[in-house]
Order: sequence, then structure tokens, then C-alpha cells
Amino acid sequence: MERDETVLTGLPENAFKELKEGEEYQPIMSPGRVYPEITPWSVIWGLVMAVLFSAAAAYSGLKIGQVFEAAIPIAILAVGVTGLAKKPNGLGQNVIIQSIGSASGSVVAGAIFTIPALYILALPASYFHMFIASALGGFIGILFLIPFRKYFVKDMHGKLPFPEGTATTEILVTGEKGGKEALVLVISGLIGGAFDFTFSAFGLWSEVVTSRIISWGEILSDKFKMVLKIDVSAMILGLGYIIGLRYSAIIVAGSFLSWFVFVPLVHEIGRNLTTPLGAGVTALISQMSPGDIFRNYVRPIGIGGIAMAGIIGIVRSWRIIAGAFKLAYVEIARRKSGEGEQAVRTQTDIKMLWVVMLVLLTAIGVFAFFAVGVVPSLYQAVVALLVVVIISFLFTTVAANAIAIVGTNPVSGMTLMTLILSSVVLVEIGLTGKSGMLSAMIIGGVVCTALSVAGSFITDLKIGYWLGSTPKKQETWKFLGVLVSAATVGGVILVLNKAYGFTGPQGLVAPQANAMAAVIKPLMSNAQTPWMLYAVGGVIALLLLVLKVPPLAFALGMYIPQELNTPLLIGGAIAWFVSTRSKNEKLNNARLHRGTLIASGFIAGGALLGVVNAFLKFIDQQWSFGYNGWFNAGWAESTGGEIMGLVMFVLLCGYAVWDSMRAKE
Repeated sequence: MERDETVLTGLPENAFKELKEGEEYQPIMSPGRVYPEITPWSVIWGLVMAVLFSAAAAYSGLKIGQVFEAAIPIAILAVGVTGLAKKPNGLGQNVIIQSIGSASGSVVAGAIFTIPALYILALPASYFHMFIASALGGFIGILFLIPFRKYFVKDMHGKLPFPEGTATTEILVTGEKGGKEALVLVISGLIGGAFDFTFSAFGLWSEVVTSRIISWGEILSDKFKMVLKIDVSAMILGLGYIIGLRYSAIIVAGSFLSWFVFVPLVHEIGRNLTTPLGAGVTALISQMSPGDIFRNYVRPIGIGGIAMAGIIGIVRSWRIIAGAFKLAYVEIARRKSGEGEQAVRTQTDIKMLWVVMLVLLTAIGVFAFFAVGVVPSLYQAVVALLVVVIISFLFTTVAANAIAIVGTNPVSGMTLMTLILSSVVLVEIGLTGKSGMLSAMIIGGVVCTALSVAGSFITDLKIGYWLGSTPKKQETWKFLGVLVSAATVGGVILVLNKAYGFTGPQGLVAPQANAMAAVIKPLMSNAQTPWMLYAVGGVIALLLLVLKVPPLAFALGMYIPQELNTPLLIGGAIAWFVSTRSKNEKLNNARLHRGTLIASGFIAGGALLGVVNAFLKFIDQQWSFGYNGWFNAGWAESTGGEIMGLVMFVLLCGYAVWDSMRAKE
């Protein structure tokens, strides 16, 4: 092939449209030429991004239950550093930086949805368990997705929107013209990081503002158990902006149903009872705070909704699951016949024979991991391996399809289903109690990571398809990104557990991990399980499906604490406001795009400084240099601290609106 040192800018007109009969998509980087892709620059920066965003995503996911997708901020930083270094022909290298680095968010999602449950359930949790489960799950996700690359990326071109992939691609293309957008991200990152660090490290204002700061709010809370809460974090505000008004409104609607309907209803029904009500509940309802009622009676309804939403997602994708084996067989047959050995650079994958061999080697690794460090017997290790392989393969296409359509991977719902199925199977083969819970959680961790990585990786491959990267290079180096991300997230979880923990009033929320623990414990210990509450959540999810409301978003809102949901609506409202003020659609889009950069900066800065705060707390616990004493708890927990927190939050929202509106057409 001829080597070309020039790169065209601007996506072709048919980049986002279905192709006509006989029409071929021609990416920016010509398939007939060679461009710099795998270089020391791209690999090193990709690994740096993987480490940084693994730490940031782990903190944000454990704090608010949402792992922000790292692809967009990594793409912005990639074009920024490449532009500052004046690297020629940086597009292909930036794709590799983004592809390696974005392994962070997907590996983190797999780990934090399950691994912290080991601490919550007081099970032996080691760095070895975290690292190996995450790494093996990530490898499975990559390998099971490769046979479907052509189907999702090429055959379905223009039929699947790939919302996150589209945004990331546009950023990378714009980056070829100059990395100025990185400046907006850096400034907003500093502002968001400093804002969150100020209240979390020093307590200069309250992180959570409640309606109890005014007299009628206190009356509503005490008499009717109704309270409005809002977390003033810049990170959560930014997440709401990116989610958008529609989905943030659905999430908050679920939260308001929990807090303003179910919590007062349970209080009204049980306030005159003289005995505790429900499985495992020891306190009287009349003595419970709104938070206690939520945790004991309403959260299980949210868990049921999440589980049912996962089932709905699988049922909706049954055609893709049914065709999974056929697609894999067709790809292998193509390779055997030589049809798959294409000379076109942009359509070359890792050879299917190598994929099959690597799948076998990974399966052997999973078996050895289970046999040595997880389950008591070889027979149980074989069963555990089969559960992982079968569920991962069947759900891989569901995860990829979800990301391709809405940009959201319902991995938590599918993992809940995995835990329930694996628990039933493990109990049948005699694995119960603590060893059973440990085994089920590790199985869930491997599967969850596999599905998360598969869903994220299909976006990377679509970005590469639009721009003209070499799929084989993306696939090969993704393994390194997964390995480094797995090594990072295990250490971060250890530190966060030491600094905050995952239980108690000061602990990190870790909502998905708490949900997993709540489901798995009664199944493995023959304890009473609130099946009726789970069923109510399932019925609500089905009713939402009939009403054409996304059940997973609504159920997550029901489950996640209210203060972490309400800022999402404000962020979504800001996104709607800045994108609708003008009759000029191009100007509206420019403002929305600049706001996306600002929101991404809030998320990345808040999360990274959150990790710094956690590390400083951890170090202070070990060597006591007085850092933990800098937090002014008395002021932060006072009414004055809440009022100041509300004022600062309003100023932060004002800045986000003002800076977004500065965008030019």
C-alpha cells in the first residue's frame, strides 16, 4: 500500500445515512493508504487516559451510580495534546488513544457494579479477585464482539444511530483542524474539580441541600415523611446535561414516585403498627425517618424494576441473540473460504482462528481462576465457567445493540439477572452461604465486565469505521487498555473502601453493588426475601413499557437516592435551555456542543479531584498528617452550610448557561 501523509477533513455526506444499493462508504482515511495509528505516542497516551479515567469513573460510579462514558472527554484531550505537540497526521493516532483509553469506563462499570458487594457482604475481597475478574471479563467482551463487528458496524450502517460514537467522531474530525476545544474542557474541568473539592475536602458548604432548611419543609418531613433533596456536585450537574432533559426527567420521575408517593404511603399505612413489618426489618415504621422507609421498603421495588427492565431488554433483542451463533459461523466460514481475507485495510479483523484460540485460552484462564481462588471444587468451577461463557455470549449482542441505539448499556439489569440465574444454579450444586455469595459475585463481576466492554467496544469500532482506522489494530491494542484499566480500578476500589467504605451514612452509595448484595444475600442464606416488593417493581416496569417510557431509567431513579437524581433534571434543563434560545438551528447546535464540553469538564474534573480527595484521606489514615481534620463538619451540616451550598450551586448553573451561550455558529 502507498503511504499517505495527508488526511482529509470532514465526514462524507453518507456518514450517517443508509447506503443505497451498490453504494460504498468511503471513510476520511482512504482504505487504500497507510496512516500512522500504532505509535509510541498513541499507545502511551492511550494508557495514560486509561489510568486517569479508570480512577475518575470508579469514583463517580460508586458515588452516584452512573459511570460517565470516557470516550468523549478522552477524544477531546487526545486532539488537544496531539494539537499542542503539533503531531502531523494525528487522526489515526487519536482513534487509538481514544480506543485504548475508553477501556477505562467499561472496565470500571463491570467492576463497581459487583466487586464492592464483596465488602458490603463482608466477604474476602482481595486485589487479586478484582484484577483477574475485571481483566478476564474484559477479554471475553472483546473476543465475543469481534465476530459481530461487520454486522453492527458495516451491514447496519445508517440504521443504528450510535449517539456517543457520533459525538466522539465529530470531535476527532474537528481535532484535525485544531485542538482549541480542549481549552474549554480544561477550564470547566478545573472549575468543576475545584467546586467539588472545596465542599468534599474542606466543608465550606453542604454537599446536600434539603427542603428542611425552611420551616414548612421541616413540617412536611416530620409529619408526612416528604423531603426534597439535591446534591450540589458539579459532576452530577454535568452528567444531567449530557443525559439530556428527557432521560433526566424520566429518572427524576422514578425518584419522585419513590420519595413523594411510596415513602409517605408506607408511613401512612404503618404509623400505627405496634410490630415491625417486612422481612428482616426490626424497627417500627413510626420510628423510621424518610431515608429508613426508603431503604427498607422502597428500594426493593426499584431493584425489581431494574431486574424486569433487564428481562425486557433481552426479550426485545431475542432475534439478535438467536442469530448470534449463525453470525459467528458465517464469519468463520468466510475466513475458511478465503473470502474474509480482504486486502482492504479498513475491513481486516483479527483472524477468526485466532479469536477462537484466544476464547479457549481465556476460558481456561477463567476456569483456573474459579478453581484456585473462588469455588471449592473442580466440578463447581466447570459449572461456573459454563454460566459465564453462555450468559456472556448471549448478552453480548444485547449490550452492543443497546449502545448502538440509545448510547446506554443496561448492564446492571443484565448483571442482576446473571446473579439470580447463577445463584439458582450454584445452590443446586451445593454452593451456598458465604462461599456461594463469593462465587456468585465473582461470576457476576466477570459477566458484567464482559458485557460492559462489549457494549463500549462496538462504539470504538464504529468510530474507526467512520474515520478509516484498521479494526485489527483497534482490536489488538484494546486488550492492553483493558489490562491496565483492570489493574487501576482494583487499586482505586481498595483505596475508596479504606477512605469511605460502601455502607453507613458516610459511605459511598455504590447503588448497583448494594442492589446486587441485597438480591444475592437472601438467595444464598435461605433468609426471607422481599419478593412481593420485587414483583411490584417488575409490574411498574411492565406498565412503563406499555406507556413507552424507558423502564430502566425510571427504575434506576426509583432505586438511587433522591439527592443524586434531582441535579440530573437541572443539568438536563440547562441543556434544553441553551439549545432552544435561537431560531438559528446551527447556533443552537453550537451552544449545545459547547455545553457538552463544559459538562464533560465538570464530570472529569469533579471525578478526578474526588479521587485525589480519597487518596489524601487514605494516606492520612495511614500516616496522620491532619488532612481529615481540615473538613469543617459543623458548618457543612448546618442550615447556613446548606444555604451557602444552594447559592454556590445556583452560581455554578449560571456559569454553565453563560459559557454555553458564548458559542458562535
